[in-house]
Amino acid sequence: MSPIDENRLHSDPGIDGHAQSRNGRAPEPERGPRAPAPGATPQQRDRARTIFQKGAPGRRAFQCAGSEVPDVDADTLLPAALRRGEPPRLPELSEPEIVRHYVGLSKRNFDLDSGFYPLGSCTMKHNPRLHERTAALPGHARLHPLQDPERAQGALELMWRLQGALGEVAGLPHVSLQPSAGSHGELAGVLLSRAYHEDRGESRRKVLTPDTAHGTNPATVTMAGMEVVKLATNADGGVDIEDLRAKADEDVACLMLTNPNTLGLFDPNIAEIAEIVHGVGATLYYDGANLNAVMGLSRPGDMGFDIVHFNLHKSFTQPHGGGGPGSGPIAVSERIAPYLPVPVLVRGQDGAFDLDHEPDGAGSRSIGRLRGFQGNYGCFVRAYSYICSLGGDGLKDASEIAVLNANYLLARLREPGIAEHLPLPYGELCMHEFVLSGGPMKRALEIKTLDLAKRLLDFGFHPPTVYFPLLVEEALMVEPTETETKETLDSFAEAIAAILAEAAEDPEIARAAPYTTPVRRLDEVAAAKRPVIRETLVGA
Repeated sequence: MSPIDENRLHSDPGIDGHAQSRNGRAPEPERGPRAPAPGATPQQRDRARTIFQKGAPGRRAFQCAGSEVPDVDADTLLPAALRRGEPPRLPELSEPEIVRHYVGLSKRNFDLDSGFYPLGSCTMKHNPRLHERTAALPGHARLHPLQDPERAQGALELMWRLQGALGEVAGLPHVSLQPSAGSHGELAGVLLSRAYHEDRGESRRKVLTPDTAHGTNPATVTMAGMEVVKLATNADGGVDIEDLRAKADEDVACLMLTNPNTLGLFDPNIAEIAEIVHGVGATLYYDGANLNAVMGLSRPGDMGFDIVHFNLHKSFTQPHGGGGPGSGPIAVSERIAPYLPVPVLVRGQDGAFDLDHEPDGAGSRSIGRLRGFQGNYGCFVRAYSYICSLGGDGLKDASEIAVLNANYLLARLREPGIAEHLPLPYGELCMHEFVLSGGPMKRALEIKTLDLAKRLLDFGFHPPTVYFPLLVEEALMVEPTETETKETLDSFAEAIAAILAEAAEDPEIARAAPYTTPVRRLDEVAAAKRPVIRETLVGA
């Protein structure tokens, strides 16, 4: 094992939980093999605790002033059967304790503000702070979701304009903002397809999904009460046309397709695919997770798609991760429009906006309401701000730079010392992301893709997506996005090269990584089989 360098020996977790030098600046990515620093970091020694495990009885962060509201007998307000017998057992902490608790938790997490986050198929790009300020304006942040449309005209106009912009990006005329996540948008799309066929007296239950599809695609099909039929991938990484011809029949309701797909490849046969699907009377659904590669360059509607979902929390910079909030609007063609969720946003002849709960009258063919209120409004504000700040040309530039960054990083990772261990199994160029195979690395260096991913954390980088798509052995899926600089991409490529060189001398270093993060490698099997789901309250 190689000597320990001084910078590593005297390191201490910084604001993102990674090593920082004694002068407070993050160290340069390590070049060549380095042994792990001995001992645990302070954050590793300080076991994280929930807010319920802290504090003491009687502590307060805030003392309410006396109320001028007269006391009322509780029995007159709420029946005794619906009232608690004793006060809830809530944490009791001072204000400094609360602040330190949550600031401490934030320091234990890797986030996009702290470093490069090349999570493939997720488009983790920078979220401009201007859009946060826009969403926080009182007229947006304090608008009650049940406000009467007459008194929410500004919000409805913003939603109307966002619908128009998204419709233009998709090349489809009708948009609903209601779905509250990408997977929710998928569900809406499949339900729309089913409603379209049932309205025509057809009982179609098969949905075609490529084997490169996002995992939510087959899950969505099952939730919609339909049957998943898997399509094979050809040698070029696209849909196997012959397999599609063999499986496309009058029992097929829809083909769910991502273009570019999860291999980062644009399918050149998309026009033929659309012709085959429409030829058997089925609909074509576009999973918009990878739209960041083609905004302003090509439109799904022009490719022949009938239904498109957007991820405002990916392509349009609404922050995401940690459960949301997300937003997955859908755009559809004329023939699908009658089945859109209700209420539908409409504009009267006088220019006023309203919410129409029965767009077709008593005989409405809508699939109904998908969620409460009208969607995640804050997401709409941020996405509309992003679109307005860039304009059509700016959206196109964003896509072009995303593709340029991905191909530049791919070229760096195809250099000697890396390419022989992490080859590109499909294609020569990519769109916004690419997938490498860690199979040769596993056999030659005796480290797995997971080991490489964990070791990257010690170099200050969030790992790419691993083991997806499943058709690539030891898959490593990388998406740099348009918001990263050349210097960052170079540093990432150099870190990959350093880890591979390190593994050639001592693979055990990567196998035991990470070393500098607040939490070391977890026992995922034990966490799944014996999860800790209950905590003992202080003083219980």
